[in-house]
Amino acid sequence: MKAVVFYEHNAEKSMEEFMAVFPKHEAFEAEFLKSGKVLGTGAFANPGEGAMAIFVDKKAAEDFVNGDPFVQEGLIAKVTIKEWNDELA
Repeated sequence: MKAVVFYEHNAEKSMEEFMAVFPKHEAFEAEFLKSGKVLGTGAFANPGEGAMAIFVDKKAAEDFVNGDPFVQEGLIAKVTIKEWNDELA
């Protein structure tokens, strides 16, 4: 079963703080993409609304969240992981 991760940004953090950590986050994300564990990821269209990602399973989602520099640096206020039944797969 796939898993979806929702990130809510920490409103106390500036865009400059996010951008300072972004290269580490991007490199970490690239490793997941290469491994095939993440199926889609990105920020919501309105700045500050957070982001979401779809993973092959809950373990991959948890591994990503636990290692993500955005989470480690306190830039994410809340993480929600939900298992998802993809009806198109």
